[in-house]
Amino acid sequence: MDNSERFFCNKECRYFPCHKGVSEDEFNCLFCYCPLYSMGSDCGGDYVMKNGVKSCIGCIRPHIAANFDEINEALRKHKTVAIRSLESRAHDLVKSD
Repeated sequence: MDNSERFFCNKECRYFPCHKGVSEDEFNCLFCYCPLYSMGSDCGGDYVMKNGVKSCIGCIRPHIAANFDEINEALRKHKTVAIRSLESRAHDLVKSD
């Protein structure tokens, strides 16, 4: 696969490949640090909790090139939910004054 705005593979990275389960030719490094991490249990990935910390060592979701659109859609939805939550909190604060 060629590098583009939807796919980037850095085989020169000292951690490459950082996860097992994706072929080197299909391994997408574009989301090197998963943008869905902050969604907690709603990230849709395969994570485990270790000592109260979310570990994504077994998750390959952001490294599969075909998941690009799905991840971007999840980010759009998460952004909308976050904005609504902030608006609601702001409204509650204004009402309480």
